Amino acid sequence: MKSMSTAERPMPPLDVDERTTMESWLDFYRATLAQKCADLPEEGLREASAAPSPITLLGLLQHLAEVERNWFRRVLAQEDAPPFFAPPADGGDGSQGREGGWELAEDATCAQALARWEGEVAVAREICAARALDDTSPFMGARVTLRWIYTHMIGEYARHCGHADLIRERVDGRTGV
Repeated sequence: MKSMSTAERPMPPLDVDERTTMESWLDFYRATLAQKCADLPEEGLREASAAPSPITLLGLLQHLAEVERNWFRRVLAQEDAPPFFAPPADGGDGSQGREGGWELAEDATCAQALARWEGEVAVAREICAARALDDTSPFMGARVTLRWIYTHMIGEYARHCGHADLIRERVDGRTGV
């Protein structure tokens, strides 16, 4: 697989089936995140967005690796895949139970985060390739479809790519992509 950090960001096709549309939009946002993190030194990737938010580009990469792992491995495939990162402590903001990755360890690097994230994306693609959009897995006392998970992941990435766009502009003035 071509590294997500150097992948082109192709426009999702305009007239294809539902599955191809969903997979293409998810890949579009995955590539957008990678491009927002590209060509920055480690200190730029560790720079927080704006007080009081502690969100960083490196934290976004770590978090989205955890999100990929959660939805595709733990929920869809029902794997026992322990989290990479502890979830954030509940500071009274309702964050308890969210996927971790936001906090940066002293020795965390972009290369490590990118490799972990790319690995989870590759596993997610393998898991999804063997399933139909209507295939379900147990979740919160009900059943969740792959279609629902794809839709949720597109929204998750779109939201975080917006964060990444603002962080990147603050770090070095780069906009667009």
